[in-house]
Amino acid sequence: MSDVLETVIATRFVLPLREGGSLPGLVEADDLGTYVVKFSGAGQGRKVLVAEVLVGEIARRLGIPTPRLAVVDMPSAIARYEADEEVQDLLNASPGHNLGVDFLPGSFGYDGSRPPSAEEAGAILWLDAYTANVDRTWANPNLLVWHGRTWAIDHGAALWFHHSWPSRPPDVHRFVGQPFDPSGHVLAAAAAPLRETHERLAPHVTERLVEEVVGLVPDVWLEQTASLPGPDDARAAYVEHLTLRLTKPDAWLGGTA
Repeated sequence: MSDVLETVIATRFVLPLREGGSLPGLVEADDLGTYVVKFSGAGQGRKVLVAEVLVGEIARRLGIPTPRLAVVDMPSAIARYEADEEVQDLLNASPGHNLGVDFLPGSFGYDGSRPPSAEEAGAILWLDAYTANVDRTWANPNLLVWHGRTWAIDHGAALWFHHSWPSRPPDVHRFVGQPFDPSGHVLAAAAAPLRETHERLAPHVTERLVEEVVGLVPDVWLEQTASLPGPDDARAAYVEHLTLRLTKPDAWLGGTA
């Protein structure tokens, strides 16, 4: 497994995807791939990109289908050829490193008509409980069906704790004890029991695995603060939060079966 995300260079901005609170875009790159790009200059900020990498790459290592991620380098010249002023402004605000999510051609949004197996559904539900991702509901499933499998996408709403930076120092104990309510989760009815899934998956999320995943995040996306003065300090804080949360599962598994 590589210790960095692959970097590709954008060659053409295809079209904006006007969904959700951000404005991702479909972009072609020099590897002949097509990516859904989430821009560093978007209103949600770069912490959303960090969450996408950390949660998506933990998912991948647990065998949960999720699109391949890459760093998409956006040359500043691309903005010159975009007629839409809103898109042009976003491209101008996002030169350099942006997050690319491999485009899955022919996929369609999850509607419950083809549910995953109980084990697969349970794995996605557990991942969301562990990372405090509340954005996987029927209102916004953030799941795609592709080649007969259910793919987890859009993890930017997870890891709420880092949004308190830099207004206050990292408080790992607040995140460790943050509860999770699975009742509104889009896969709640299809999933295997959460505690049973925890016993199966938690042993695989070792400190080494977390360090490896955190190491994939480009330095430029890691916000530095008075209490986190450098990229390595920010990485250490993410590792501490994600590792310690696993030591207190009762706080976020609650009374679930």
